[in-house]
Amino acid sequence: MLEEIESNASLLNHEARFIRVRELTEVLCENLAVEDYGLQAVAETSPAKWHLAHTSWFFETFILCKYAADYKAYDSQFEFLFNSYYNAVGEQYPRAKRHLLSRPTVEEVFEYRKLVTDSISQLLNSATEDLLKKVIPLVELGIHHEQQHQELLLTDLKYNLFQNPMFPAYCATRSEAHFDGISSSPAQWSQFDSGLVTIGVNNLAGSSTFSFDNECPKHQVYLNSYELSNRLVTNGEYIEFIESGGYQQPKLWLSDGWDARKKNGWAAPLYWFKREGRWYHYTLLGIKPVNLSSPLCHISYYEADAYATWKSSRLPTEEEWEHAALQVSGSGNFLHTEHLEPIPVHSEIGIQQLFGDVWEWTQSSYRPYPGFKPLEGAVGEYNGKFMANQFVLRGGSCVTSQDHIRATYRNFFYPDARWQFSGFRLARDL
Repeated sequence: MLEEIESNASLLNHEARFIRVRELTEVLCENLAVEDYGLQAVAETSPAKWHLAHTSWFFETFILCKYAADYKAYDSQFEFLFNSYYNAVGEQYPRAKRHLLSRPTVEEVFEYRKLVTDSISQLLNSATEDLLKKVIPLVELGIHHEQQHQELLLTDLKYNLFQNPMFPAYCATRSEAHFDGISSSPAQWSQFDSGLVTIGVNNLAGSSTFSFDNECPKHQVYLNSYELSNRLVTNGEYIEFIESGGYQQPKLWLSDGWDARKKNGWAAPLYWFKREGRWYHYTLLGIKPVNLSSPLCHISYYEADAYATWKSSRLPTEEEWEHAALQVSGSGNFLHTEHLEPIPVHSEIGIQQLFGDVWEWTQSSYRPYPGFKPLEGAVGEYNGKFMANQFVLRGGSCVTSQDHIRATYRNFFYPDARWQFSGFRLARDL
């Protein structure tokens, strides 16, 4: 079903793409019971119901209320309840208390979604050419914003459901026996010469390719010769780190990382536990044995950095990663495959797994590119104001839509974050 909805998405016109993305969000909720919609285990996660409403609020606030003649907001209180962080729009309901919003009901939120979807479609079909020039860039931004929340919906659900000692599955377990027999070959190194490389994009008006403002502008950087591992670090390789005492050796860790390890009691990746001497982990498909050949997932920047130090390596910079990714196709294990977990690499030829499976930590702090300018108005708060104290991740994951990702895409999280589908590959200087 997901593959059918996402197929040829990039070829569709704006209205059709908009409707497809809105439908996909609701398809992702089909497995939920009404009790699941309000779960929020920690402030960093949000209830599924809130994601459904917030993405509708985005289209209503930035497009319908501004450009649709005679449009009346569904409920004036929604501006406060479902505003995430747009201070220019107004105050926001406290993030950590979103699970307390028993009203509006799930049914009413779906009614709200339908009104917004129908109203955007009507606007796109009736707007003048001059109005469409203003509206279409915002619709495109809203489409990609909703795709981000589709991923967050699944990521948050996984963490929220994990708190239940029954370990309920998001969806039924499917057979993955064809992955069990794949053993990971020794990692090889792909080498890249030194020189000037071009990074980022120029998201000029009228461009046929979407990008966020934090990917702009295009600029040149000089890279020294380096090499990247041809695949992601696997679960089996990380178990060697665990069993060698990696979590007990402060010399491997950054100072803040060691403090976070002690404070949080980290001894393995998030969702992992041992039973009768074997490692298991919680997945969206329920409890499963850890596949030694699958890419490692759900670790912090600090853990990735400690492992890299243990291997006498380092994490790649985001520029090194992007330079390599521009030389390969953007295919990979994304949401439409419906695996909902990282899977073992299928080939030993060339550099693999740069797209999909897991978001890859880089050693680059999240900062503005030279000449960066945020978008005008309230939507300018989308990315720029978060450019402090976070690290960049690249490549997308197994719950990312394939037509949402690209080589220049910059994700960012705090270095102690683990609930995201995050992993890494190694890099070395030449």
